[in-house]
Amino acid sequence: MAELETLVEEEGGLDEKCGVFACVAAGDWPTQLDVGHVICLGLVGLQHRGQESAGIVTSRGKDDDILARHKGMGMVSTIFTDETLSKIKGNLGIGHTRYSTAGFSELNNCQPFVVDTIHGKIAVAHNGELVNAGPLRQKVMKRGIGLSTGSDSEVITQLLCSIPSDGEPDGPDWQARIRNVMNETLMSYSLVIMTGDCLYAVRDPYGNRPLCIGRLMSGVSFNSPVKNGYDSVSEDIEGWVVSSESCSFQSLGAVYQREVQPGEIVRVTKDGIESICVVSRPNQDPPAFCIFEYVYFARADSIMEGQMVYSVRMRCGRQLAKEAPVEADLVSTVPESATPAAMGYAQQSGIPYVEVLNKNRYVGRTFIQPNTRLRQLGVAKKFGALAENFKGKRIVLIDDSIVRGNTIGPIVRLLFNAGAKEVHIRVASPPVKNPCYMGINIPTKEELIANRLEATKLAECLGATSLVYLTVDGLTLAVREGIENSKDNGVGHCMACLTGKYPVNLEW
Repeated sequence: MAELETLVEEEGGLDEKCGVFACVAAGDWPTQLDVGHVICLGLVGLQHRGQESAGIVTSRGKDDDILARHKGMGMVSTIFTDETLSKIKGNLGIGHTRYSTAGFSELNNCQPFVVDTIHGKIAVAHNGELVNAGPLRQKVMKRGIGLSTGSDSEVITQLLCSIPSDGEPDGPDWQARIRNVMNETLMSYSLVIMTGDCLYAVRDPYGNRPLCIGRLMSGVSFNSPVKNGYDSVSEDIEGWVVSSESCSFQSLGAVYQREVQPGEIVRVTKDGIESICVVSRPNQDPPAFCIFEYVYFARADSIMEGQMVYSVRMRCGRQLAKEAPVEADLVSTVPESATPAAMGYAQQSGIPYVEVLNKNRYVGRTFIQPNTRLRQLGVAKKFGALAENFKGKRIVLIDDSIVRGNTIGPIVRLLFNAGAKEVHIRVASPPVKNPCYMGINIPTKEELIANRLEATKLAECLGATSLVYLTVDGLTLAVREGIENSKDNGVGHCMACLTGKYPVNLEW
């Protein structure tokens, strides 16, 4: 068992993907809106989705031959200073914050990517990972196009440079070009594309990765009652923003408008937003939105599928209390993404919620760091025990997920060493047993602790009193309870990491 315990400690958790953000100033150009600064603040709001690198590209419009850009390795706040932001002013722009799932962690792979086309420059930022990246790379290179990075996002950018089969007799047809890319690969991607005077917000037909639109309001109207129907410019709207998550909107004075629908192409200009096309899924397949956005990845105050992520996590906790009750003195959490589930468990069970761990907020999320040693150091420095709150008591400890198992084991030992009588682990998601090929770094089944140890043995290995996971049916119920018309074909989730059922065929 000591050997198994060593294996648990040496592995990290789930690795996040990326975040994209875009902004277009409304009204007359040149704008007084500091678009580069807006995008920077938007990326700060998406920092939880990736901490390796970030970049911003801005443009003054279709007559601008030179796009202003700045990229760097590290956190958004360290990459972009007042000096760098003063050099990337424009009327529209896109940004990206990255964790590497395809391509090495180096500046060369930082997005957005910018390329020249016969119709001028385009810039592309991508969240996700293509399920057929290998064949597409070969296809691009067979056309005589060289690729300078290992990122599948560069492949998308090069595919957008291809002229549609029907030609472009009336000038650039970006809708046709984007549709061609969507026909080449069904998932996984949410894209923001900048060309000329407009942006395109694009979501793959299965809607695997999130993407939403907001209205950037003036200071006066932001504090006024929200009106409906803002699809075009009013005097209160300063611009339009597109983001991987709506959590980035409030700090900007932006108001959530709606999600980009699966398969939808939305054109965003200074005059407003326009849905120009929806690419359908083959065989009337249901959508496949990543269910782990609810479990772990998304920030709790984001809105997805018409519901707040926090509310879904609370329902997961309530369902977990129904499925896995236990006699205990208090309920607590592994901060912070599991906190709503712990609150839900406490409410449903009637057991009081008490904090038992103090989180060092100046240590980054351990799963973000791709190097195993960095993960280990992060766990060791991340938590302190609030011993007076639980000494001699039985704890129900709620965690959002257990993937490789490296975080929870040291926490259990920390609690027992500080005087806990019992530690019952309750996991607000089912066991992760299968790799993800849509942008989460789970490369092999062997890395997943649930494939080596069932719950009872895992509890023994971790030193916990007991361990129970939420069931797949329980997670599905908690997620879909807050979605209108959830039984329609318009609602569906990718749970391949839990069930092994992938939404599309994988081509490597």
